[in-house]
Amino acid sequence: MLKGKTKTGFEYEFDENLFKDYELVELLAEVDDNPLVLPQIFKKLIGDRVKDLKDHVRDENGVVDIEKMVIEFEDIISTQATLKK
Repeated sequence: MLKGKTKTGFEYEFDENLFKDYELVELLAEVDDNPLVLPQIFKKLIGDRVKDLKDHVRDENGVVDIEKMVIEFEDIISTQATLKK
């Protein structure tokens, strides 16, 4: 199990075998051209914790800012890539 914490303090964990999952690779390859796959990536990576992440970035008006979600996503991926080296 891989565990980590984003720069904003969101704690996550996921099965390291996900990085061997071809379907995840397909989604990651597609995200630049089709950002609408991002929710699928989050679901695959952190499962039920997606709601917690959305609450983590939700602003005082109840809006879940997509830019903040993307920053969290990039932080999770880059942190895990660094840890795997």
